[in-house]
Amino acid sequence: MPQEKRIVETVKTGIIDGIQGTGEVVDAAISTVSGTLVNTIKSTGAVGAALTGTVSDVLRGAILGTAHVGADIGGAAKGGVIGVIRGTAEVGVEATESIGAGAQAVVKSAAEVGGDLGSAARSAVEGSIAGAKELGLQAEEAASAAASGAIKGAGEVSAAAVDEVRRAVTGVIGGVKVVVKQPFKSEKRKAS
Repeated sequence: MPQEKRIVETVKTGIIDGIQGTGEVVDAAISTVSGTLVNTIKSTGAVGAALTGTVSDVLRGAILGTAHVGADIGGAAKGGVIGVIRGTAEVGVEATESIGAGAQAVVKSAAEVGGDLGSAARSAVEGSIAGAKELGLQAEEAASAAASGAIKGAGEVSAAAVDEVRRAVTGVIGGVKVVVKQPFKSEKRKAS
């Protein structure tokens, strides 16, 4: 637990400093998230569940720091997911699972700070597409992982959040048709 809290606080502080220094949310999120991930993975050797936990902590810190200074959470979501893709690529880790964990953390953290969940989720998907294209990865696969992770995160908030996030991440985003992997259904839909 102390490691988790330290990562969240380190990223939160880095994001606050970056945004206050430049006013640019997306760039602050990209550099802080990717840098923290690379350093943490190299120092701990995190893989599997430890890696997805680290990704979640890093993105939670990014959203909390952004909200702290009253900046755009959507920009932090987009930049944060790009940072996850860059960071995992730099250390040679497969990104898909990390993208999903990142989008899940973005939505849960946006709910924690009273942010717009649909906007945060859509921004996370946009970040996954931009990051994938930048590194020559499959944009459709990255978008699907982000959308599915965002809906999973919304499921930890409420059924209404699932519906809101599903609407926000379904369809064509950034020129990519986003396909949500099942079985993410809200309780309301299961009953009908």
